[in-house]
Amino acid sequence: MLFILSSPCQTLSSPRLYFPNNSFSGIKCDSAKVPVFPQKTRDRSYLIERGLEFSTGDAFFRDESATGRDLGVLAASLHKRGNGRLRVLDALCGCGIRSLRYLAEAGADFVAANDGNESYGSTIVENLSRVSSEEEGRWVVTHLEANRVMTDYYLQKSLFDFIDVDSFGSDSSFLRSAISTLKFGGLLYVTSTDGFSSGGHRPHHSLAAYGAYVRPMPYSNEIGLRMLIGGVTREAAVLGYHITPLFSYYAFHGPVFRVLLRLNRGKIHDTRHYGYIGYCQQCGNSHEFSWDQLGQISCSCSVSKVSNSLVVSGPLWTGPLHDAAYLMDMLNLAKQWGWIGCDGKDNLEKLITVMMDESDPKLPFGYIKLDEMASRAKINSPSLKALMSAMHQKGYAASRSHIATNAIKTNCPMTECIKIAKELLQVSVT
Repeated sequence: MLFILSSPCQTLSSPRLYFPNNSFSGIKCDSAKVPVFPQKTRDRSYLIERGLEFSTGDAFFRDESATGRDLGVLAASLHKRGNGRLRVLDALCGCGIRSLRYLAEAGADFVAANDGNESYGSTIVENLSRVSSEEEGRWVVTHLEANRVMTDYYLQKSLFDFIDVDSFGSDSSFLRSAISTLKFGGLLYVTSTDGFSSGGHRPHHSLAAYGAYVRPMPYSNEIGLRMLIGGVTREAAVLGYHITPLFSYYAFHGPVFRVLLRLNRGKIHDTRHYGYIGYCQQCGNSHEFSWDQLGQISCSCSVSKVSNSLVVSGPLWTGPLHDAAYLMDMLNLAKQWGWIGCDGKDNLEKLITVMMDESDPKLPFGYIKLDEMASRAKINSPSLKALMSAMHQKGYAASRSHIATNAIKTNCPMTECIKIAKELLQVSVT
């Protein structure tokens, strides 16, 4: 059978031929540069991602999640290069595409691929067998409940360097088991797809899942990342450890919230990055509140008492979402692998670059949506680029947001942002 595929790295351009097993009648093709493109062979669905052919079988699979898989593979590979070893546990592996990529691209020494659905077993085995045979011992496939498989490895004292928990919804029940089964210095890659809770529409649900009472805020998708990190922070502290976020990624499909965290030995008795976030509906400014400020929360736009216009969520992670140096290492590795510039769009490079910009320590949580700013000011918004430039000239930190395209992360208050926008448009400031 012959498949028609297109140009390198997940883009569609001039068509070319691809033959299973990379050959047909003496003709060969470069499978390392074949894009993501769904194909059908008999009753199985075959796709190619970053040059790796795999089957999805009957498992749930999203092409759109390829970027999240790219980020995970880059991080896993960096860990292997820095530590000389890489044991991976893919606790909810689905069809096994992530496990396959950790083996083939990150160079994992061993991958435990687990999915509770036994009907996916033949698909997972087929995919992993493309890299090495089961007899070589580089991988194993199990079909246990995720907490069960992680607890079993913990009891055997068989810990991992990298654990990927790509769960659905806000199922945080896996967090403590995953932390317990991770080596110190290891990486935990966790997921939430609960946009309702991050949007403040199910505060009692977010409280039960992540220990945070979340209410509606303009930057709810960033709150989703901070809610997830905060939940892991709490679980790590219970076990006497602490975590460091290396990157935090939001994707609108789903939505999907993915964070990569490093596990560190020892509990930190400092709550400066774990507190409460307030948004004032009256003036549009945001505030961070520490635990000792509870009962005294107010906004400067009102009298010094509890402000009725102030919406407060928490406790949440209020510290950095990314580690800029780590992201630079990821970007350099992506360039080394030829992942940058191969699709004519450089989407991965743009994403990581914006994440690095977001890592400016001067930038607080949240972002200002230009639509909200324009609505409050009753003006047409100036361009994002012009507004950021004007903010920089006035000494404020400002960057784009990878979460919302028409928004600015900045330490400039909403009231000052409105003033700057009016000056740019030569509208009288009252």
